[in-house]
Amino acid sequence: MKYVKANTVLPENLLAEIQKYVQGETIYIPKPAASYRKWGTQSGGRKVIDERNSEIKTAFKNGRSIEQLADDYFLSVETIKKIVYTRKAEGPCSST
Repeated sequence: MKYVKANTVLPENLLAEIQKYVQGETIYIPKPAASYRKWGTQSGGRKVIDERNSEIKTAFKNGRSIEQLADDYFLSVETIKKIVYTRKAEGPCSST
């Protein structure tokens, strides 16, 4: 998050209206809800985790045990269970 001087981006009349409520303070103006992105979409972290989870599910379907997968991926047994037993479709292109 970067700071921007209000008088460089806001019209004078709007700045005067805001100054009725706040003067000399830092305020945060959130993005509209429509422009929020899900966690990891910008950095690619979500894609990496989705691919890892897909690999785990495939390995489980091919006979690898939950304990083996926990060791292989350095995750807890409970986390592996959540991954392999979830029915949710994966990836941003899913229709769920």
